[in-house]
Amino acid sequence: MKKKSKIKIKKSTLTTLITIAGIVLAYIIMTLLSGAGVLSNQMKGLLVPICAYAMLAVSLNLVVGILGELSLGHAGFLYVGAYTGTIFTVAMSDIITNDILRFVLGMIVGGVFAALFGLLIGSAVLKLQGDYLAIVTLAFGEIIRSVLGNVMYISKDASGLHFDFNDGSTLNSADIIAKGAQGITVHRMSTFLIGIILLIIIVLVVMNLTDSRAGRAIKAVRDNKIATETVGISVSKFRLLAFTVSSAIAGVAGVYYAHNYATLTGTKFDFNFSINILVMVVLGGMGSIPGSIIAAIVLTILPEKIRFLGDYRMVIYAVILIVMMIFSWNPKCIELRKTVSAKIKGIFKKGGASKKEVQ
Repeated sequence: MKKKSKIKIKKSTLTTLITIAGIVLAYIIMTLLSGAGVLSNQMKGLLVPICAYAMLAVSLNLVVGILGELSLGHAGFLYVGAYTGTIFTVAMSDIITNDILRFVLGMIVGGVFAALFGLLIGSAVLKLQGDYLAIVTLAFGEIIRSVLGNVMYISKDASGLHFDFNDGSTLNSADIIAKGAQGITVHRMSTFLIGIILLIIIVLVVMNLTDSRAGRAIKAVRDNKIATETVGISVSKFRLLAFTVSSAIAGVAGVYYAHNYATLTGTKFDFNFSINILVMVVLGGMGSIPGSIIAAIVLTILPEKIRFLGDYRMVIYAVILIVMMIFSWNPKCIELRKTVSAKIKGIFKKGGASKKEVQ
């Protein structure tokens, strides 16, 4: 007697596999196009920022979409990671001569510092809700940008690091690596391949977290805090977990983002930066990791492609955003997307299922 058995794949696992396959496919296509000379210099220059924005959108979605809390200070955690990670890579350049190793360690340092700030800020502000939380996180982002980006001077000599919060006059000008508003001179190390690897790791971390017991608790907190507390789940613990993990990822993305430029200055990480990331999350769908990545790609490329419109560029950009938002949230459009998604997943299931014959 012959029986057929199939390996069943969880829906969440299938979504993760499809997302990673899409990222790998995008890398292969872009690499082939670049090798063939088809990609313009403008598009080549956007590859690293696209990866960075995708990481940030995924990390913010963990707080806004999956936890259900509105944060407007994500650029602050990004800047903390970028600043501390860059200080590390610059200060350790004469000790750790391997660029890749120094870059990886710098991202770890940036992620740790951003996580610590996330833990500190989260412990204080996550007791607040709604507009109050949004206002406090917005204030944090502006404060950290002003302090690190304007008044912080750091120098390095044989005795270690030295800090000055005035004008740097107490430091040896030849040893200064962070020059207040003038920023930090950075050795560019970010590449498209590194960005793809980081994005895959971050997607695995976030999607596995959301599918874990802790992730289900975080979603329960989002859906009904009172009911969650009633069954013995600590609301503050899981809110803080999501906030800290999101901050850590933002810190790692910040180091990657910073090392794509010759100079790191605080002006890049203003309120508008946080809003842009939030728009990507909302446009891609609250709680949808693949949606955040797609939205990050579209909203990074779109403003550059319509630059030829001159003064009308931002007007057209706003109109396109409205149309895209309608497509994202209109019930008929949602039904259409679900139908297409189901067909794609059906193809993957047929390809991934293995059949065995049992005697």
